[in-house]
Amino acid sequence: MRRLFFLLLIVQISCQAQGPQEKSEAVEHVILPKVEDKYKLIFAKKTEYKSDGFDFPVGKPGAKGYYNAQGFGGKSFHLGDDWNATTGGNSDIGHPIYSIANGYVAESADKKKGWGPVIRIVHYHKGKFYESLYAHCQDMYVKPGDWVKRGQKIATIGNNNGMYLAHLHLEIRDKPDLPLGGGYSRETAGYLDPTVFIKENR
Repeated sequence: MRRLFFLLLIVQISCQAQGPQEKSEAVEHVILPKVEDKYKLIFAKKTEYKSDGFDFPVGKPGAKGYYNAQGFGGKSFHLGDDWNATTGGNSDIGHPIYSIANGYVAESADKKKGWGPVIRIVHYHKGKFYESLYAHCQDMYVKPGDWVKRGQKIATIGNNNGMYLAHLHLEIRDKPDLPLGGGYSRETAGYLDPTVFIKENR
């Protein structure tokens, strides 16, 4: 009888020890939704905000009065375009920045350091997701979760508290939610030439 009691006790202790382990293994195998799946669900609720084309973010719709002071790639391995007014210097500080297409505001925050205020907007265009990033803003007029239309004023051009002459740093990525990055890199996977992309998708 005593032997049976100890045998049952050992079985009970063994079962209790295995319980949490099995639960832990179940948690480890939870599959998180892909970024694309997340945005498919978001855009399914607002189909009218699918992209119907792209315009330039300044001097809308065709960047009139502005020039691309530092384009994509080149010797500096720039990951975007720097838009400046043709009048030069800080003459464009406070000028409007427009959303390049219909979309969903994924981020709007002051990222400090070399970035300053940054807005990130996700676009659903011809069955694929893209993200536009607007950096060194002065004032921002949108917040995360907002929906915007092409040509809508979302911010103004800044100079990151005097760190640079006023300009807009624009990036276009074909993979939303990538890390913020550094604005320059030899590795360009996930980044597109903004001017080329906009011209091809007007």
